[in-house]
Amino acid sequence: MPEQFPTRRDVLRLGSATALAGLPLMSIAAAWPDHAVRLVVPSAAGGSPDAVCRLLANELSRSLGQALIIDNKPGASGNIGMIDVTRATPDGYTLGYGNVGTLAINKALFSKLPYDPDRQLVPVALLGYVQNALVVRKDLGVRGVAELIALAKSRPGKLTMGSAGNGTTGHLGGELFKTMTGTAITHVPYRGSPQAIQDLMGGQVDLMFDNLSSIAPHIQAGRLTVLAVTGAQRSALFPHIPTLAESGVPGYDVVAWGGIVAPAKTPGAVVVQLNTAINAILSTPAMREKYAAIGFEPLTGPPERLWERVARETPIWADVVKRSGAQVD
Repeated sequence: MPEQFPTRRDVLRLGSATALAGLPLMSIAAAWPDHAVRLVVPSAAGGSPDAVCRLLANELSRSLGQALIIDNKPGASGNIGMIDVTRATPDGYTLGYGNVGTLAINKALFSKLPYDPDRQLVPVALLGYVQNALVVRKDLGVRGVAELIALAKSRPGKLTMGSAGNGTTGHLGGELFKTMTGTAITHVPYRGSPQAIQDLMGGQVDLMFDNLSSIAPHIQAGRLTVLAVTGAQRSALFPHIPTLAESGVPGYDVVAWGGIVAPAKTPGAVVVQLNTAINAILSTPAMREKYAAIGFEPLTGPPERLWERVARETPIWADVVKRSGAQVD
C-alpha cells in the first residue's frame, strides 16, 4: 500500500507525537533525517532572517544529527525562495523560513502571487519576532521623530527611504509611517538589508526601517542615528530608545515575525519531530541569550501557532497596502 500523507488540517489537528503515533508515517520519521536538510531563506545573506536562521541551524544540526544547510534565495519580495520550497519534494529535507512578508503581506502586495502559502505549505514552528528601528543617516541633521516628520513635510517626496525589499516590514512599515504622519517619502527597495544599510551609511538614502537583528551593530557602533523602535514596547536591547508611539505617532505597532515552513504533504511525524526539537532549542537560556543579542524575541508552541499569526495579520497588512497605495516598485 502506498504511503499516506496527512493534509495540513491533519497536522494542525494532531498536536503531539502521541497523537500521530497511529499514522504510518512513523516509519518515515524513524529514518529521518539520514542526510543533510536544506533551509531556504528567501533573503540575502547577512540580513535579519539570515541571522535568525543561522543561529537556529547551528543548534538544530546538533539536535538532528545532520547538517542543516542555509540556502539564501533573495529576490521578488521573497517569492523566489518560497516558490523553491513549494516545489521541493515533501520529504522533510527542504524547509523554508516563512515570515510576515512571504506569508501575509505578499498576498495583498501582489495581484497574482506565484505560490499559495495556505495550500502549498505547512507550518512547522513559529520562531519569534523582532522589532524594527527607524534610523537616519548621521548627517541628515535630525535627532528625533518630530524633526524627521517636519523635514519630510518641508521637502515632500525629496527624502528617500531604503528598505530590505518590497513587501518587507521595512517597506510596509515605512508606508504605514507615511500614511499616519501625512508625509511623502520616496521608497528605494534593495535586495536585502546589507546593501541598503551600506547605502544609508554612505548617504545614498536618507532613512530606513530595518530589523534590529541586522541594524543593531550599526546603531551600537554609532554609524547611524536611531530615532525610535516600532513595537508597542521599548526594546530590551535598546531600552533608552523610545517607541514610535511615544514619539508622536500613536498607535504605531509593527514587528517582523517568522517561522519554519515545509512543502505541503511533508510527513506529519517529521513536522512534529522538527517542532519538538525547535521548541526545545528556543527554550534554552543559551539560545535565548543569543537571540536577545540581536533583538529577536523567541516564541514556542505547536505548528499551528504560525498559521494563527498568519491568519491574524493578513487582513491587517492588506489594509496597510490598500490605504498606503504601496506597490511593487
